[in-house]
Amino acid sequence: MRFLELVRPVMGFLPEIQTPDRKISFREKLLWTAFTLLIFLVCCQIPLYGIRPTDSADPFYWLRVIIASNRGSLMELGISPIVTSGLVMQLLAGSKLITVDQSKKEDRILFQGAQKLFGLIITVGEALAYVLSGMYGDVSTLGAGNATIIIIQLFITGVIVIMLDEMLQKGYGLGSGISLFIATNICESIVWKSLSPTTIVTSRGTEYEGAITALFHLLITREDKIRALREAFYRQNLPNMTNLLSTVLVFVVVIYFQGFRVDLPVKYEQYRGQPTTYPIKLFYTSNIPIILQTALVSNLYFFSQLLYKRFSSVFVVQLLGVWAQPEGSSRSIPVWGLAYYVSPPRDLTDILVDPFHAVFYFVFILSSCALFSKTWIEVSGSSPRDVAKQLADQKLTIKGHRGQSTIRVLYRYIPIAAAFGGMCIGALTVFADFFGAIGSGTGILLAVTIIFQYFEMYVKEQQQEGGNIMTMLNTS
Repeated sequence: MRFLELVRPVMGFLPEIQTPDRKISFREKLLWTAFTLLIFLVCCQIPLYGIRPTDSADPFYWLRVIIASNRGSLMELGISPIVTSGLVMQLLAGSKLITVDQSKKEDRILFQGAQKLFGLIITVGEALAYVLSGMYGDVSTLGAGNATIIIIQLFITGVIVIMLDEMLQKGYGLGSGISLFIATNICESIVWKSLSPTTIVTSRGTEYEGAITALFHLLITREDKIRALREAFYRQNLPNMTNLLSTVLVFVVVIYFQGFRVDLPVKYEQYRGQPTTYPIKLFYTSNIPIILQTALVSNLYFFSQLLYKRFSSVFVVQLLGVWAQPEGSSRSIPVWGLAYYVSPPRDLTDILVDPFHAVFYFVFILSSCALFSKTWIEVSGSSPRDVAKQLADQKLTIKGHRGQSTIRVLYRYIPIAAAFGGMCIGALTVFADFFGAIGSGTGILLAVTIIFQYFEMYVKEQQQEGGNIMTMLNTS
């Protein structure tokens, strides 16, 4: 019996969004996408009922960038269950541990059902882990009733997130819930740290958190304007204008690199038609390498913090990471060990003080992103052999090449694009982190690539609607 057949008995009990029975207009897609985004933002602001305030450091701080979560709210789990279940199922299918024929509709439905079921199980598991680990207060203090209510809240929100993602992917909206929530979470963080009106008491006096807000406040209140500008651009421990300018620069550079690609000329085998091309982009695997790399490092941070909290005197635990919580900060930072060396230097001063840390981090990011990128093309169905099969199924062939020669041509481009593109993504991440870009290098890269994908969707939708209008005019 195949693995997917085990999912068939529970398919009728899984929540499901029906595929639309008509073509959804672009305006309707925008409305459904906005509705999905509104629900996400509301859930980010509604606090969980029954939790107890705690001053402990947030162990998931490093992971929240890619799971679009907000501590203590209904969106505590974010998109973690969807991302985890999706990656695991893709890895199982790509490594042939489970048999899936994506050309068969029944297999696709069962695969999606298995992914959804796995996501729901992960939601329950993570909710239990969060409660039992004491993130919302000691379980004995919470009581069985509050603990159960918290788990139910997290599970229901997890189901809502899975349904919203499925609704968008089935054509009611644009893109996917995962991309939409990640980009929104990162952009919200960048806007807040740029314009935040929150005041913070520092050794220099009361300052505004937002970089732009602080700039105007310092220029207005300080008599020495040169000193005010220097402070606004280089102040420590709070967002400054140098961080903001670095963020804008990274946005521009990533958008510029998005246009790098090689167009292979392809044609139909059986009949003549207008020639077309198969594009191989520099960022062939998009933002997958940095997502996988960040997930790996974030899990290292999480387990290292938990172990150090309980067994700080054990040498092996110290090798994984030694953690300290700066005064006035809500998060712990690694100060030694593996967790320290795979974390980005906080600023240029850190690079000068410990250059080995900077070099190790740079080499680690580039090599891991390149490795993840090359591995991903093999397990996700986008390797040269898979692409050659897709072209053959569509009766397409590269001009001047047939059969095995097509695969050889693709092998010349795809693995190089995957590895080099992954290294470029890693290099951009390092650049953003070294210059203190707001939202972290990983966050900015995710936001830019997702926003660019939405821009491409918008252009494609406009072209399709324009084509439909021209067809109607010609018919009439």
